[in-house]
Parts: sequence; structure tokens; C-alpha cells
Amino acid sequence: MAHASTSADLSIGNIFNYKNHVVLVTGGSTGLGEMAAQGFVQNGAKVIIASRKKAELEKTSSRLNKLGPGSCDYIVADLKDKAGCLQLCADVKKKTDRLTVLLNNSGSTWGAPYDDFPESGWDKVYSLNVKSIFYVTAGLDALLKKGATADHPSRVINIASMAGVQTTDVTSGAEGGLAAPGHGTFSYGPSKAACIHLTKMQASKLMPDHVTVNVICPGVFPSRMTQYGFEEAGDLLVSGQPSGRVGKPEDLAGLVLFISSLGAAHMTGNVFELDGGSTQSGFRSIQKGKSKI
Repeated sequence: MAHASTSADLSIGNIFNYKNHVVLVTGGSTGLGEMAAQGFVQNGAKVIIASRKKAELEKTSSRLNKLGPGSCDYIVADLKDKAGCLQLCADVKKKTDRLTVLLNNSGSTWGAPYDDFPESGWDKVYSLNVKSIFYVTAGLDALLKKGATADHPSRVINIASMAGVQTTDVTSGAEGGLAAPGHGTFSYGPSKAACIHLTKMQASKLMPDHVTVNVICPGVFPSRMTQYGFEEAGDLLVSGQPSGRVGKPEDLAGLVLFISSLGAAHMTGNVFELDGGSTQSGFRSIQKGKSKI
């Protein structure tokens, strides 16, 4: 019997080919979503980005189209409730009849004191970080299943956070951090833990339909969500990184492209921790000196 690899094409050009991908990235005009969208466009994919602000969508899509060789279109969408999610799905169906990758990246956070944390800080964060993932994925089910096979499945990639993995107190403390001193993002971590669990449930349900579902948990990356932290406590944030640096676009885009590649077609339900080892190593809790940046 011939070895299995005898008839296989294991070249990079085959395993990491994105020219037939049709991708939707929510929250794709800035931050992590923009990094992922650029990775797809620069490798020949057709990309649709969605977010609330038309001006930002126009700016990002114009920049990415100039990079090519893929293309970038956009849809104005607000995923704060079910109606907004279903409207996005309807608008996507006007632009394409199939999706090979859905990147659920839209998210929000909320910082407030532990003894005065508003109920709205729970409702808004859970609606966008958990509920929208469910409704958008379910609403685009037919597009994801179209043309999907066991060898070439479609992909759902959810963006959670290392905050959904960590079990330490999220209060930033006297020195501050990603939130103001004395404040904490108490609804954010639980919402991202829910995102991780929802991913595993989706993975179990959708694999028989040839759709893989995986989740990425980024650590500290430059984005609008972390802008306050970088401006107010940049050295403190970097001091918790064993590598002496925070995440870069190449780190995020590289992982997204891998999960979307032929090389990851047999992987589903995985939780990818992308924080340079700061959490699992315990390095985050070690007070370091100046950053290496």
C-alpha cells in the first residue's frame, strides 16, 4: 500500500492558498479585525468588513484595496441586538451567496469600580461579545454550508480574549492598566469565557456540516480597546510580557490565516491562546522593570 503522502500536494502554495476564500470580518475596520482582514486581502481573498462607522469602513477598505491582490468591500452594521445581527446577515446575502470564513471579532468592554458597576455594563458587553456571535453565525449558516466539504470545510473563527481564561481578579489596582486605577472590567472576562464555551458548542454542532469553529484568545494587542492602557500604563502592560513586547499584526493575522488554511481543515473546537506565554507562565504576575520596546 502506497504511503498516504504519495498522492498529496504538501506545497505551501496548496496548503496555504486563500484565493477562493470569501470572508466576513465583523469589527473589521480597526484593531484586530483590520489586521485579519489585511492578512486575507494580501493573500488574494475576497473580504467584507463590517462595523458601525461608515467613515472608518471606507478608509480601511480603500487602504486594503490598494494593497491587493484580494478585494475589500464593507457593510455598515450595528450588532448590539438581534435585529442588527439579522440585518447584517441580510446585507451579506446581497453581496455573496457563499462564505468560507466568518470571523466574529466585534466586541466591547466596560470599566467601572467594583462597588458601583452598572447593569448596562453587563448588558452591552454580553450582547456584543456573546449574543451577536450566536445570531450572526446562525444567520449565515446557509452561506457557510454552501460548497463546504470534509476536505474543504468553511471556518468560523471567534475572537475571545485571555481575559476569558485568566482567573485572577480583573481589578486593575492602584497603578492602573487596561482600566483606570481602582476600576475593573468585571463583565468582560465572563463574556469572553462564554464566547469560548459557545465556540465549543458551535464546533460540536457544525462539524457534521463541514464547518469548523475555533476561538482565538488574544492577550495585549494595540487596538481601540487597549488604547487607554497603552497611553496611561504602556510600560506596565509590556512588563507582563515574557518576550518584552505585545502582540503584532503578524501574530494575529498569521494565526487567523492558519486556521483558515487547508492545513487546519481537520481542527475544530480549539482555544488558541495568543499572549506570548504571559498567562500560562505566570510571568504576568511578576513586576518587571522597563520595557524592551
